[in-house]
Amino acid sequence: MTENNPFAIAQRQLDQASAILGLDPATHALLREPMREITVTIPLRMDDGSVRIYRGYRVQYNDSRGPCKGGIRWHPDETLDTIRALAAWMTWKTSVIDLPLGGGKGGVVCNPKELSPTEQERLARGYIRAVWKWLGEEVDVAAPDVYTNPQIMAWMMDEYSTIKGYTVPGMITGKPLPLGGSVGRDDATARGAVYLVREVAQALNLSLPGVTAAIQGYGSVGQFIHKLAEELLGLRVVAISDTQGGIYNADGLNYKAVSEQKRATGSVVNLPGSERLTNEELLTADVSVLFPAALENVITEENAPRVKARIIAELANGPTTPDADKILQDKGVFIIPDFLCNAGGVTVSYFEQVQNAYHYYWPVQTIHERLDQKMSAAFHAVYRLAETKKLTARMAAYLIAVERVAEAAKLRGWV
Repeated sequence: MTENNPFAIAQRQLDQASAILGLDPATHALLREPMREITVTIPLRMDDGSVRIYRGYRVQYNDSRGPCKGGIRWHPDETLDTIRALAAWMTWKTSVIDLPLGGGKGGVVCNPKELSPTEQERLARGYIRAVWKWLGEEVDVAAPDVYTNPQIMAWMMDEYSTIKGYTVPGMITGKPLPLGGSVGRDDATARGAVYLVREVAQALNLSLPGVTAAIQGYGSVGQFIHKLAEELLGLRVVAISDTQGGIYNADGLNYKAVSEQKRATGSVVNLPGSERLTNEELLTADVSVLFPAALENVITEENAPRVKARIIAELANGPTTPDADKILQDKGVFIIPDFLCNAGGVTVSYFEQVQNAYHYYWPVQTIHERLDQKMSAAFHAVYRLAETKKLTARMAAYLIAVERVAEAAKLRGWV
């Protein structure tokens, strides 16, 4: 359906921001479409000797503020429109955090759970061989995303370096530490969101210790959110779900117990001492803070009226549809928009690029301090504009981000 097409949603959000900013038609048209789209075919030799053909993408949405930046997703339901939307959101994300980068995104249509480690390595290298001409430190820097990880980034960096004839650690981020990765990158997305929830709570005069929270999605980001929400904010996480279902305990779900259950069984369900609940029930649970950390379009006009959370921290990309956004706004829910909320990952990825560039690496305390500074400064700029102009935080974030990209494009003489 068009209304849930992620790229149509991204364009609709841009249209609203452009109208408020009064952008001229040419600038609006430029920012409405990707500047570059690459579609590739990747033949993969399987372990049994057969060959399968995979489709891969790289979208470079806008590079007026600097080299493109964005993850590479491996997912069986990947679409070009999803990649386009994520590249657009990455453009606004790097801009709202005020990083000297543009936005890009990549993906391969595959189910990595069906691939052996050796097949995954060949697919990673095959993707780089197909798109390497459009990647690089000064052009487009990739990173991990859904179902990709530091090991896959290492293979990709090695393949690119082999083609170039010398080691190029800065062409990709999210690498293992021995290959030029950055400390603090593992929990950066979750940590950035926790810093933002702290700032929102202060703005709303909400004391967080003991306040209830729910987490939808218990992958890497969801698990780090659980850990940091307990440690840094004192939140009581009472509901958690993953692809197999959800669990609930009014007294709280301990991070160590839940993460061990996930590690041992592959799912959070059946944790001793917890009740079962569905993903849908989790989204409308009676909690103060909701962390949607799974996929897009999970909060819709159907379930938004039943959402009880006071703060929604959008760790996933595009978890709230525009129609749901309006309903939640009218209910007085404070939504930390996705491209601000989950920007901790790209911020520390940028720190990794900087460290790669001059071959000097910072201690983790420095990473955390600089991440906190970047996230807090971005939030307060968004919050001030939202309060002054009587806008939602999402629209305020869009106005700041889009205006910066438009200004860069105009200064370059593109429009």
